[in-house]
This record gives sequence, C-alpha cells and structure tokens, in this order.
Amino acid sequence: MFSPECFEECADHANRYRYPTVAEVTASARRLVSRHPGTCRLRRIGRSRAGRPILLLSVGHGPHHALVVAGPHPDEPVGGATALVLAEQLARGARLSAATDPTLVTWDIVLCLDPDGAAVSEAGTAEATPTPTRTPAATLRHYYRTTYRPMAAEQPEWAPIISRQLPESRALFEVIDDLRPFLQCSLHSTDVGGSWVQLTRDLPELAAPFRTSATELGIPLQHGTYDALYWENPSPAVYVLPPPDSTARLAAGSENIGASTWCAPLRYGGVTAIVEVPMWASDLAEDLTPHPEAEHALRDLADLVLDGGRQVTAVLEKARAFLPPPQHDPLRRVVEWMADGLYDMVANSWAPLARQAAAASADDDPRHLTTAQIAALNIVARRQPIRAAGLLLRLLRASDDRAAPALYRELDELFTAWCTDAEEALRVRWVPVRHQVEHQARTVLAGAESALKSLR
Repeated sequence: MFSPECFEECADHANRYRYPTVAEVTASARRLVSRHPGTCRLRRIGRSRAGRPILLLSVGHGPHHALVVAGPHPDEPVGGATALVLAEQLARGARLSAATDPTLVTWDIVLCLDPDGAAVSEAGTAEATPTPTRTPAATLRHYYRTTYRPMAAEQPEWAPIISRQLPESRALFEVIDDLRPFLQCSLHSTDVGGSWVQLTRDLPELAAPFRTSATELGIPLQHGTYDALYWENPSPAVYVLPPPDSTARLAAGSENIGASTWCAPLRYGGVTAIVEVPMWASDLAEDLTPHPEAEHALRDLADLVLDGGRQVTAVLEKARAFLPPPQHDPLRRVVEWMADGLYDMVANSWAPLARQAAAASADDDPRHLTTAQIAALNIVARRQPIRAAGLLLRLLRASDDRAAPALYRELDELFTAWCTDAEEALRVRWVPVRHQVEHQARTVLAGAESALKSLR
C-alpha cells in the first residue's frame, strides 16, 4: 500500500527515529499540489493564537467529505507523516476501495491543528539535536526531555469542553460545519502501550482490518486504556463513547465531552475516530490474564503518581522565584497546572477501580481487572511526573540563575531513574516510524470505508 517514495515525502528515510516538522509537512503538501494541481488544493482555514496559519489540504472532488486532523497534540508527532502518506496515495489515484475514489470522496486534511504547540515541541527537539545529521536514540528519556504538551485549556480539541474557544478550535468547528464530513479522523499517538481507536459511534467493520494491520506490523492492541476507561468496548481495542446521559464517561475528565470538536460531526450524521498508535510498544497492553493483585497494584500506582508529583513540585517550589512567569511561558503553565491538583485527580480517579477489584470474587468475575488494564494505568502513573520533570528540566536548562544548575542535576537524577524504571517495568520496544504511519493510515482508510457504507 505504501511506496518508499510516498514515505520519503514526509520524513527522512535514512533516519528511522525522525518525524517531519510542521514546515516539512507544509513544504511536502505544496509540492504535492504542484504535482497534482487538478486533484489537490491547499488553503488556509484559520490562524493560531500566535498568528501561524492552519492549512487544509484537500484531495479529490467527491461529494462526500472525510476530514483528517493531524497535530492535535504537539507531543504526538506521527500525524503529520500519516497525513502526507495518505494524501500522496490518494493523489496518485490508486482506487483501493470506494473510500479512495476521488469522484466519490474528498479527503480534507488539516496539516497541523496546533502549530503553536508544535513550535514549542520542535524547539525542544532542536535544542537536544543541534545538527540535522545527528540521530537521537529512541528512548523515553530523550522524548520527554524534548517534547511539549499544553495544558488542557490550551488543547484545541479539548478546550471547548471547559468553555474556552480557541481560534484553532473555531477553525476546526467551521470546517466541520462547512464540509459536514461523514468521518473525522483525529491522528494521535501514545508514548507507550498499544494501539486503539476511540469512536463517537461504533463502526463494526473497522475492527477486523484494524486488528489485522496491527498484527502484521507487530503492534500490540491496547486492551484497556485510561483515555476510555469507562467507554463501551464492542471489539478488541475499539472504544465507543457512551450515550450523553451516561454517568460512566471519562476516567478523569469532563462529562461535557459533547462540546469537543470530536463530537461536532455527529450533528450531521458523521462519526469521529481517534486513532492512537504507540511510539514504544508494550506487549503488556494485550495481556488479558487476570491481574493477581489488582487492588494492591492500583494503590501502588496511586502512590507512584502522587510521590513523583510531590518530588517534581518540590523542585518547582525552589525554582519559582527565577523561572519565567506562567503568562509568558507555556512550559511553566503546564508544570504549574500539573502541580495544582492534576496528580491527585489522576490518582483519585482509580479509587472506584480499586473497590471493584477488591469486590471481585474469582478470576472469571467481570469485575476482575486484567494485566492489560493495570498496565495501561501503570503507563499513566509513570507518565505524569516524568512529563512534568522533562518540562521543568527545559526551564532550568534555559535559566541563567545561579541556583538553576544544582536544581537541574537534582531533578535530572530523578528523571533519568524514572525513565529507566518505566522502560524496564513496561518492557518497551521502539515501533519504527514507518510502521506507526502505515498502521495509522490503514486504520483511517478502513474507518472511511466502514463509515461510507452507512451512506449508501
């Protein structure tokens, strides 16, 4: 399905760990339009808070629209590469199915929804990798030391849930209202674990090709995920948003998810698929054996996230006087937001699960938690303090205050130990970028084919 030339348009083929920057994605999209002027169009649909353009690449002229959103989170870099691989394949006119027929479906691809966040994340990567020929090791330590994820109120897909309308969110809402897509695919990646799909309504025919693709590429499926802890689970690693009146919504989020960009296509009969692929695989993600000590494990994980959060916050308190103010620095805002109750919220969200595990009477009791479910929460428990520490290390490294070097060394020792422990405890293995991209693109096309059948 994916030719070498297609992949080389979106990434440096010689560097298996490298994802394309937003500038590279944009340049590749412009070249694609110049090669296929009758098939491809590129236009600006809005501007970011900092004035950066938000671009939409359209391929085909069909009456039905499939909307793909790359770059919703700047620490999830695979989406830009996937978007370009999809666009290249579609522009070449390979009609693999009805979904790839340019006379039936127009594919509209947002190249990067959060270009401001991407710029902050790419700056961290550039600092750690000063020359373009240098290949960073694919390790959690390098990843968390360089990437950036905004606080929830600054994430374009999520901000509307908490009653904040960002210009990036408005641009996406307006495109959805204009195009009325039968499918929206939001391209995400996770640091560690397996692959999964979250849907706003079930697409039964997606399950088989999604599972087949993951198996062929050696990517585990995520059986149980923090992001959709209480969502319906009609097939392996596929999760469907519960009805609006359900009391079992998100693991530790807002019950107002209907206000998000994810749910906007529902008003036109469309469906949204959030497609997650791992950067590092953990085969624990698909271990369905009952966990022998689930209640004890959950309490240990709650202690892990709380203790790690306290240690990062202790360093933050010593550095607050000389760090840039939160209103002027996005890294500082995230670290402060996490210190202001996020660790407690994550840990407390598992209390019902601990009670459920304690009540399970036998291995076949449906209340019994699996090893995969515990592993998913293990990833989250380790991720929170590691993510905060990585951002704070960037702030300390940039500071010229006399106290900064000592605090940097203190935190770096914790950060390094936590990353090493996570890699060992979760048994991580790197998933080649090519495989991440191919699996995500296959899943998007399978989702489109499934959703399109409901229109016929």
